[in-house]
Amino acid sequence: MDVTRAIADLDEVRTRLAAVQRFRGLSGPAAIASGVAAVATGLVQLAFVPHPASAAEGARYVAIWIACLTFALAVNYGALAVWLANNWSSRTRTELRTAAIAIAPAVVAGGAFTAALLAHNELGMLPGTWALCYALGLLSSRSMLPRGTTAVALAFAATGATLLFAAGTNALAWWVMPLTFGCGQLAIGALIERDRDARAGC
Repeated sequence: MDVTRAIADLDEVRTRLAAVQRFRGLSGPAAIASGVAAVATGLVQLAFVPHPASAAEGARYVAIWIACLTFALAVNYGALAVWLANNWSSRTRTELRTAAIAIAPAVVAGGAFTAALLAHNELGMLPGTWALCYALGLLSSRSMLPRGTTAVALAFAATGATLLFAAGTNALAWWVMPLTFGCGQLAIGALIERDRDARAGC
């Protein structure tokens, strides 16, 4: 067998396997909307509590970003629900179960760390913890996500690790979350849309 042809065939098999493993329920517009919401929320924080220092300001900071998280979850899971309703099958159920299992540890860890840091009033460590947990979720499910997501995940991880070592409450500055999650979600949304267009053109 011709070696060049064999390599080409192997590459095609890998590409097809990646397409089969890809989780099709992701919504590029929903991810982009989440990124835009993070940027907008940063501006809200700038207006009301640009650099939290007191306990009261910290509470407002948490409330502002919990509201942003709630919106992002509603948009993304709403888009997922619509996709499931339109594509319900044994394959979509398998895809959903596989994706949920892959990302669940990062979600559980993020919730536990958040609760612990709030209980100990260590608000300055929240942004770094959130970024690292999100990075772990992306990395654990990278085989189901568009090509290029790994680079975004590593950027989240590097940013999160850096923020954990920020002095005092510096990580709570108004521009940190928009720059981290706003830009990150916009990048992920763009990757999802690029991947969808590429598959549609096949």
